[in-house]
Amino acid sequence: MGDKTAKADKPAINWLDQPEEHDYPAAQSYLNLLYDDKKTADLVRRLREAPMAAFKAKDILRASGLSPLGMSNAHVEKDLKKIQSGTRISPLLLVRQDGQRTVVADGYHRLCALYSFDEDTTIPCKIV
Repeated sequence: MGDKTAKADKPAINWLDQPEEHDYPAAQSYLNLLYDDKKTADLVRRLREAPMAAFKAKDILRASGLSPLGMSNAHVEKDLKKIQSGTRISPLLLVRQDGQRTVVADGYHRLCALYSFDEDTTIPCKIV
């Protein structure tokens, strides 16, 4: 019962309907470290066109193989303050790698903040 009460006391997370425009160049910058320019451009184009999906924070972290950053990270702390204040949060941009980990192309700090806020929270995202 204690867990349910704690979750009920948390503010609702306010989401933007779509990723912010500046998230796509950020994703492209990161993806350029993993793929050549042609592949990266194709992935970003597909992300722009992809429908919205949603996954739990803990599942995205598991699929990515990444460890969550803690509150000592300034970006995570900033994003957590946004969540707690009711500021609208941008969905994540994700890329599936065949038979490998899911790449968090944009939104890693948001993911970590959301995970620390509530690991079971469902996060809207675009995934290709």
